[in-house]
Amino acid sequence: MTNKRIVLASRPLGPVSEANFRLEEAPVPKPAEGEVLVRNLWLSLDPYMRGRMSDAKSYVKGVEIGELMVGQTVGEVLESRHPKLKVGDSVLTQLGWQLYGCTEEASRVDSSRAPLSYYLGLMGMPGMTAYFGLKELGQPKAGETVVVSAASGAVGSVVGQLAKIWGARAIGIAGGREKCSYVKAELGFDACIDYKAGALRDQLKELCPNGVDVYFDNVGGEILDTLLTRMNLFARVVVCGSIADYNALEPYRVRNWRAILVNRLRVQGMIVFDWKERYGEALKTLGGYFGEGRLKYKESIVHGLENAPRGLIDLLSGKNFGKQLVKL
Repeated sequence: MTNKRIVLASRPLGPVSEANFRLEEAPVPKPAEGEVLVRNLWLSLDPYMRGRMSDAKSYVKGVEIGELMVGQTVGEVLESRHPKLKVGDSVLTQLGWQLYGCTEEASRVDSSRAPLSYYLGLMGMPGMTAYFGLKELGQPKAGETVVVSAASGAVGSVVGQLAKIWGARAIGIAGGREKCSYVKAELGFDACIDYKAGALRDQLKELCPNGVDVYFDNVGGEILDTLLTRMNLFARVVVCGSIADYNALEPYRVRNWRAILVNRLRVQGMIVFDWKERYGEALKTLGGYFGEGRLKYKESIVHGLENAPRGLIDLLSGKNFGKQLVKL
């Protein structure tokens, strides 16, 4: 058997291109004592990967030139020297952009509870990001108004649904009529604003006449700047992503910073690793809601490892619809 893997060939200056990646072949590795050999079945593509391709300082180390691209995967154990895992187990790993890999850090997942791919989305990092970000940082109260950007995406779609389950109003922001229709009709948000229509400020005034209590920000840039002017006294801003800036050569300069002072806003960054000791709580809650039919989820799938770069490029440009995945 031959392993295929995608490595970082060059650092992007501005938008990511397929030339920034290189497909390589190598022998399938053999597991060491305490490890498993896994055949990856699904690869997660996420906005944070753009930051890992840069050499800028971040909360984790970036990918070096020639190194394997990072990413979560779910797959099947082919060979085990691990004390708690056996051949045939389905596992969640951090094996990155490759078909096969060896690791001692693999978590068993239950495909009878949810589709395997969901452990990279609703039942994985995006779902837990939504859960802890909204519950612990956003802290919505019944009757309050929650606004979430990238509302049709992997994280935003869960945030809005949780807001509704917990008794708040949920207003989404998404790009395009189709996405907005899905957010409202399928996910059950109270409304969704198409930011591409160019009337975000007016729509926010109309749909949030009493202001905004929680803004869950997945995009940054001008949308964040606009929301700052609509926040209520002591409102909360959860900063989860800034996809509007990921490909920018110059970051967006926030103009309405004074609104944070005037309205005594609490603005806090959200990194899911901060809650790793409580992942079980999130999985139990999210799995319960999913089993009850209260959480819906959409996936955007590209096929084949060689198409992973195109999938990431589409994600960063907003062409995906739901959680972006690669079926390997």
